Amino acid sequence: MYFLISLNMLLISILMFSQSSILLMKKMNFMIEWSFMKIMSQEIKFIIFIDWISLLFISTVLLISSMVLIYSLEYMMNDLFMNRFVYMILLFILSMIFMIISPNMISILLGWDGLGLSSYCLVNYYQNKKSFNSSMITMMMNRFGDICIIMLISLMLSKNSWNIMFIEKISNLMMVLIMLTSFTKSAQIPFSTWLPLAMAAPTPVSSLVHSSTLVTAGVYLLIRFNSVISTKFMNIIMFISCFTMFMASINALLEFDLKKIIALSTLSQLGLMIFTCSIYLPKLALFHLITHAMFKSLLFLCSGIIIHNYFNNQDIRTLNFLNFNMPLISMILNISSFALSGIPFLSGFYSKDFILEMFIMMNKNMFTFMMMYTSIMLTMLYSTRLMFMLNMKFHNQSTMMKSMNSLMVYSILILMILSILYGSILNWMIFNSLNFIIMSLMNKLFVMFILLVGLMLGLTMNYLNKMIMKMIYLVKLFNMMYFLPMIFKLPQKKILLFNNKLIKNNEMSWIEYISSKYLLNKMNKFMVMNKYTSTLIIMIMTMYLMLMMMLI
Repeated sequence: MYFLISLNMLLISILMFSQSSILLMKKMNFMIEWSFMKIMSQEIKFIIFIDWISLLFISTVLLISSMVLIYSLEYMMNDLFMNRFVYMILLFILSMIFMIISPNMISILLGWDGLGLSSYCLVNYYQNKKSFNSSMITMMMNRFGDICIIMLISLMLSKNSWNIMFIEKISNLMMVLIMLTSFTKSAQIPFSTWLPLAMAAPTPVSSLVHSSTLVTAGVYLLIRFNSVISTKFMNIIMFISCFTMFMASINALLEFDLKKIIALSTLSQLGLMIFTCSIYLPKLALFHLITHAMFKSLLFLCSGIIIHNYFNNQDIRTLNFLNFNMPLISMILNISSFALSGIPFLSGFYSKDFILEMFIMMNKNMFTFMMMYTSIMLTMLYSTRLMFMLNMKFHNQSTMMKSMNSLMVYSILILMILSILYGSILNWMIFNSLNFIIMSLMNKLFVMFILLVGLMLGLTMNYLNKMIMKMIYLVKLFNMMYFLPMIFKLPQKKILLFNNKLIKNNEMSWIEYISSKYLLNKMNKFMVMNKYTSTLIIMIMTMYLMLMMMLI
């Protein structure tokens, strides 16, 4: 049954892609509107907005979801609650589609909440302490975004519409709320801590959630509302996204958990997408979002097969000699890592190179230029380090079982083909008109030079792992994301301790005595009084009856 569901999703995805290309060529879009009720001057409507962007995004979500479901049939074969897992995945997909097709903030909130609740259930799927803590942090971070959307809905009442796309000018506070909403879902600084922690979920969930759905919801929101945000706020978004890219890349260099390295690379690429939105290139941001979804989901699925075959071991220091043990998986993993780095002529190259060329033409400040190119170099560096450590032979190899299941391999082979070809197809489809990019030869070759430097440093860094691990405080600093978890934990701890004292000193002390305990004491006294009174009445009645009998 689940195999048929995944095949149907694949067919719908192909249909959506063809319809998206038709709408793009004809420059058409459709809007379907249902009016539920009218309260004073406010009319509550449900709107479905269909254009080539929404159809292309839905096509990507359904394609990756179908591959993940096919993969899960083998990966979670022995799971006791397979039905529950599939239903939660389907709920997650429906929430994502609900958010994509609607420009109305109330219906966006419903889809947003559906994403948050289903992701909480999926991260906490294995039901242990680590999963519970990770899911709670994920949910609390995403609830902050929900609060921002609710505040945005209340502010939009003054505009007499809940559709931001139809409002010409919005206030600065509304721009801040849109920015914070997108940051919470896309894990930008300071909301970056939940993304690596969400790796406690099963690997198919990580492949779906952290490649094409949950984390890209914030990017999609910025793409949709790109035209209404002012340049002043876009500059703030640009600097924050640059810092997120740099921080995530540094963390990935010092991490040894396979899934966390891939999650941090996702965080880095999300920074690049948000950066592209901040320089008013929403089409390019969508282009990179879709190509990234292909090779990142492939990377997660390859890591799932490796972890599955190495008995749930995720430490890359023991997962070595992969090119001998699993040559096909090693080849596909290397292709996806090269696509992530932007090696010509894979999918990632077409979007990344285009973004960098457009950025150079804009003549932004030197700081963002240095941060951007350093992050690109670090991406190549940690990708090379990952490939080197997984493929080279070391003495600390873990025990492995050779199990190559056909359904797993079929799904990653399809994604591998798309990781190679999809970027070129989308480049011809989205940017069908000529784009003139004027730049010097040095600027053009500088990107290739940066990639070569990253490749060489990645090969040499593998021999410096022991020296790096000696700098334990530096490693802790970067692994804890510059103590961002502590920044959030300390206020929460203070608030919880204050609430505990408040309950102890007020609700459990004098308030208790003047309210419930006072009434309870009075009731007890009344009951005791009633008891004595009833005993006295019974004695009097008994004496009266005895007296009457004696008289008779």
